[in-house]
Amino acid sequence: MKIKVAVLRGGPSPEYDISLKTGAHILSLLRQIEDKYEPIDIFISKDGEWHRNGLVHDPYQALGDTDMVWNAMHGAYGEDGKVQKLLDSLKIDYTGSGADASARTMDKELAKREYQKHSLLFPRHEVLSEETLNDDQLVYIVREYLQPVIVKPASAGSSIGVKLAHGFHELKEAVKNAFAHSSKVLVEEFIRGKEATCGVVEGMRGEKLYALIPYGGTTPEENQKIVEMSKIAHEILGLRNYSSSDFIITPRGKIYMLETDSQPAFYPESRMYKSLLSTGIKPREFAEHCIGLVLEKS
Repeated sequence: MKIKVAVLRGGPSPEYDISLKTGAHILSLLRQIEDKYEPIDIFISKDGEWHRNGLVHDPYQALGDTDMVWNAMHGAYGEDGKVQKLLDSLKIDYTGSGADASARTMDKELAKREYQKHSLLFPRHEVLSEETLNDDQLVYIVREYLQPVIVKPASAGSSIGVKLAHGFHELKEAVKNAFAHSSKVLVEEFIRGKEATCGVVEGMRGEKLYALIPYGGTTPEENQKIVEMSKIAHEILGLRNYSSSDFIITPRGKIYMLETDSQPAFYPESRMYKSLLSTGIKPREFAEHCIGLVLEKS
């Protein structure tokens, strides 16, 4: 009997288009293994309506006859614990992290607290609240931080709402724009250097936590440090199945943790996809492995 895998994609997040790409890629992979899987396309519109076979259903109707869910959603709703809580209430198993871990990782301030507890280096930052923001806070940042600074929503995925700001007026405008995506905003010191990303997959190739070759072309020593930091981040944030972490490496080899993604994008142009290929793991192998992780615990 075929395993019915419902693939959730779309949703109300600004990362709607990325989610459609991830979902389409998962569906295409599962269709290549039609003797084992029956992929079911569950499209969630920007206004939150669930669609199956072109018809609107409530989540229970849409998922009622499925064996499991592949959560291919990114950003708000799909990655912040909301859809995870819904799936938990329906007693349907799904790929990716649980509700609490997803919410904790999506909130960059909470994630940084965990990094700090475990001595992971990250950029100096300030947290601004929409309710208490005043010009004095912005003046302090301009005086105390080397310019420019990075402004980003504290609870948004990918690069949504992220701006580089020089001086008071740019900072104020960037913070205002970031509040459109989150009630809290992070202002971070700008670290000059090379970006790198490292994916982690549970149980791959017999390892409890298997790290992919970091994407970004660093030295063997830097790669090893990035791998260690990525595994630590996955564990301390309580993540499940797979994740990826982003880094900045300074010209002198200092490595800063930027953020961890509990639900990295997965399609041919994505870093996760390219890292899998670099590590010698076929995308289809990764998809089947993740489905196996879900079925093992169900």
